[in-house]
Amino acid sequence: QVQLVESGGGLVQAGGSLRLSCAASGLAFRQYVMGWFRQAPGKEREFVGTINWSGGSTYADSVKGRFTISRDNAKNTVYLQMNSLKPEDTAVYYCAAGFRYGTTEGQYDFWGQGTQVSVSS
Repeated sequence: QVQLVESGGGLVQAGGSLRLSCAASGLAFRQYVMGWFRQAPGKEREFVGTINWSGGSTYADSVKGRFTISRDNAKNTVYLQMNSLKPEDTAVYYCAAGFRYGTTEGQYDFWGQGTQVSVSS
Protein backbone atom coordinates (compact mmCIF):
# COMPACT_ATOMS: atom_id res chain seq x y z
CA GLN A 1 0.00 0.00 0.00
CA VAL A 2 1.43 3.32 -1.08
CA GLN A 3 1.59 6.03 1.56
CA LEU A 4 2.78 9.61 1.26
CA VAL A 5 2.96 11.51 4.53
CA GLU A 6 3.67 15.23 4.57
CA SER A 7 5.06 17.08 7.56
CA GLY A 8 6.64 20.40 8.44
CA GLY A 9 3.72 22.73 7.94
CA GLY A 10 2.85 25.47 10.38
CA LEU A 11 2.38 29.18 10.94
CA VAL A 12 5.13 31.57 9.89
CA GLN A 13 5.45 35.30 9.39
CA ALA A 14 5.83 36.79 5.94
CA GLY A 15 9.44 36.63 4.84
CA GLY A 16 10.08 33.49 6.85
CA SER A 17 10.94 29.96 5.80
CA LEU A 18 9.58 26.46 6.20
CA ARG A 19 10.71 23.08 4.97
CA LEU A 20 8.11 20.49 4.15
CA SER A 21 8.90 16.80 4.00
CA CYS A 22 7.06 13.98 2.32
CA ALA A 23 7.94 10.45 3.37
CA ALA A 24 6.96 7.75 0.91
CA SER A 25 6.43 4.05 1.50
CA GLY A 26 5.08 1.12 -0.49
CA LEU A 27 6.58 2.19 -3.80
CA ALA A 28 9.92 2.12 -5.62
CA PHE A 29 10.60 5.72 -4.68
CA ARG A 30 13.59 6.34 -6.88
CA GLN A 31 11.56 5.44 -9.97
CA TYR A 32 8.88 8.05 -9.29
CA VAL A 33 8.51 11.68 -10.18
CA MET A 34 7.54 13.61 -7.05
CA GLY A 35 5.40 16.70 -7.20
CA TRP A 36 4.15 19.34 -4.79
CA PHE A 37 0.75 21.00 -5.16
CA ARG A 38 -1.20 23.37 -2.96
CA GLN A 39 -4.78 24.40 -2.39
CA ALA A 40 -5.74 27.72 -0.87
CA PRO A 41 -9.19 28.28 0.69
CA GLY A 42 -11.82 28.69 -2.00
CA LYS A 43 -9.39 27.92 -4.81
CA GLU A 44 -8.53 24.93 -6.93
CA ARG A 45 -5.45 22.89 -6.24
CA GLU A 46 -2.46 24.21 -8.15
CA PHE A 47 0.96 23.00 -9.18
CA VAL A 48 3.94 24.17 -7.11
CA GLY A 49 6.88 22.13 -8.36
CA THR A 50 8.13 18.73 -9.36
CA ILE A 51 11.36 16.74 -9.34
CA ASN A 52 12.29 13.81 -11.54
CA TRP A 53 14.35 10.72 -10.93
CA SER A 54 17.68 12.42 -11.52
CA GLY A 55 16.93 15.62 -9.61
CA GLY A 56 15.77 17.84 -12.43
CA SER A 57 13.02 20.20 -11.30
CA THR A 58 10.33 22.55 -12.58
CA TYR A 59 8.49 25.24 -10.64
CA ALA A 60 5.40 27.35 -10.95
CA ASP A 61 6.20 30.95 -11.81
CA SER A 62 4.67 32.09 -8.52
CA VAL A 63 7.29 30.24 -6.46
CA LYS A 64 10.30 30.24 -8.77
CA GLY A 65 13.38 31.56 -7.01
CA ARG A 66 11.79 31.14 -3.56
CA PHE A 67 11.00 27.43 -3.34
CA THR A 68 13.35 24.50 -3.90
CA ILE A 69 12.48 20.83 -4.23
CA SER A 70 14.99 18.12 -3.37
CA ARG A 71 14.85 14.41 -2.81
CA ASP A 72 16.75 11.83 -0.79
CA ASN A 73 16.26 8.48 -2.46
CA ALA A 74 17.96 6.67 0.42
CA LYS A 75 15.31 8.01 2.79
CA ASN A 76 12.37 7.80 0.37
CA THR A 77 11.72 11.44 1.10
CA VAL A 78 11.11 14.56 -0.94
CA TYR A 79 11.46 18.06 0.47
CA LEU A 80 10.06 21.48 -0.32
CA GLN A 81 12.18 24.32 1.02
CA MET A 82 10.11 27.49 1.07
CA ASN A 83 11.84 30.83 1.57
CA SER A 84 10.61 34.42 1.47
CA LEU A 85 7.11 33.23 2.23
CA LYS A 86 4.18 35.49 1.41
CA PRO A 87 0.61 35.51 2.75
CA GLU A 88 -0.56 34.28 -0.65
CA ASP A 89 1.44 31.09 -0.09
CA THR A 90 -1.06 30.11 2.60
CA ALA A 91 -2.55 26.77 1.57
CA VAL A 92 -2.67 23.07 2.24
CA TYR A 93 0.39 21.56 0.57
CA TYR A 94 0.23 18.09 -0.95
CA CYS A 95 2.92 15.82 -2.28
CA ALA A 96 2.21 13.44 -5.10
CA ALA A 97 3.97 10.58 -6.90
CA GLY A 98 3.74 9.49 -10.50
CA PHE A 99 5.67 8.12 -13.42
CA ARG A 100 5.12 11.09 -15.71
CA TYR A 101 7.01 14.34 -15.29
CA GLY A 102 4.49 17.13 -15.46
CA THR A 103 2.59 19.97 -13.90
CA THR A 104 -0.97 18.64 -13.92
CA GLU A 105 -2.74 16.61 -11.24
CA GLY A 106 -3.72 13.87 -13.65
CA GLN A 107 -0.08 12.95 -14.17
CA TYR A 108 0.26 11.81 -10.56
CA ASP A 109 -1.06 8.53 -9.23
CA PHE A 110 -0.64 8.81 -5.46
CA TRP A 111 -1.31 11.68 -3.08
CA GLY A 112 -0.62 12.54 0.53
CA GLN A 113 -3.14 13.97 2.99
CA GLY A 114 -1.61 17.43 2.97
CA THR A 115 -0.07 19.76 5.51
CA GLN A 116 -1.26 23.27 6.33
CA VAL A 117 1.03 26.23 5.73
CA SER A 118 -0.16 29.60 7.01
CA VAL A 119 1.76 32.81 6.40
CA SER A 120 0.81 35.89 8.40
CA SER A 121 1.40 39.42 7.18
